[in-house]
Amino acid sequence: MFVGSLALVTESVVAVEVTDLYSAEVAIDPEDQDSRDTAYERALQQVLVRITGSEAAAYSPELRALFPNPARYVLQYRPAGNNALWVALDGAAIEQVLRQRGMPVWSSERPLTMVWLAVDWGRGQRELITAEPAENTTPRVDPRAAASTSIREQAQRVATARGLPVMFPDPEYVARLDVSLSDVWGGFHDELLSAARDLGASSVLVGRARPGDAARSRWSYYSGSQRQQWNGDVEDALHLLADNLAGEFVISGNEPLEFVDLTIRNVRSASSYVAVQKMIDDLQVIDQYRIRSANGDEIRYAVRINGGANRLASALDFNGQLVPVAAELAEGQSPDGSSLYYAYRP
Repeated sequence: MFVGSLALVTESVVAVEVTDLYSAEVAIDPEDQDSRDTAYERALQQVLVRITGSEAAAYSPELRALFPNPARYVLQYRPAGNNALWVALDGAAIEQVLRQRGMPVWSSERPLTMVWLAVDWGRGQRELITAEPAENTTPRVDPRAAASTSIREQAQRVATARGLPVMFPDPEYVARLDVSLSDVWGGFHDELLSAARDLGASSVLVGRARPGDAARSRWSYYSGSQRQQWNGDVEDALHLLADNLAGEFVISGNEPLEFVDLTIRNVRSASSYVAVQKMIDDLQVIDQYRIRSANGDEIRYAVRINGGANRLASALDFNGQLVPVAAELAEGQSPDGSSLYYAYRP
């Protein structure tokens, strides 16, 4: 799982590869004669949650009926200590079954989310939760350190369970930025969003948490030009994040392939052209594309994609370097729902 510190990353990233979607560590009962089969079933449930993007997948009778013998999909297993078993499953075979039945599938390339979280411990004590310090860093003696670690681990535990790549800011990176705890708590988020883009994050989750008071814990979620606000504890927030991303990027197996005309403007240099091409190449929702024309500062693509223009627009909106623009229509011409227009913003 891609979780933790990315302090030195500066290249823009659309998505990252989540490498452990198809493995799980599950508890086993030494007294249960069928403990291994039970472990296989639980491991499959965890993997289905990550692949489908839905928590309900773990309890779905419909999905259980598709996989009557979970052992068929086990590639490896080994003891994990403390009465647990590590199980690796055949993700390609599982996804094939889901697609054949028209079930939703979320690929392993997923948007990276940066989490800025300020915690109010009460009595005027507030703290910015950062990534774990380097191994050679002197441990903190602050009694809140264990609680801070617990909150970060709660977020990471949900992220792992849902297959989300998330990152907390590195403390050394925060020290170099013109960012303070009051920026997070006070709602001054422009610098936070800029920092997240610099580190390659596609979306940002900003939290102001009061442990033990979920109703007063507030979250702001930014993705592209969209902003949403939630209330709830840290686990609630990470589940809502997963639900939102899955809603944008999960593709049903029976979703038709459609052609979309995509125009990107303001491509004014060779480096801009290379950057735009990389963005298009990296978009996981695109089945295939070709360049129709490249005139002046404008590139026009023919894109074949599951889900059509709405799906492509959602994917493009996650990239901070593309901005939607209005089409220039001739007099009497109506907007075409299968055409998208964006401008490149270096």
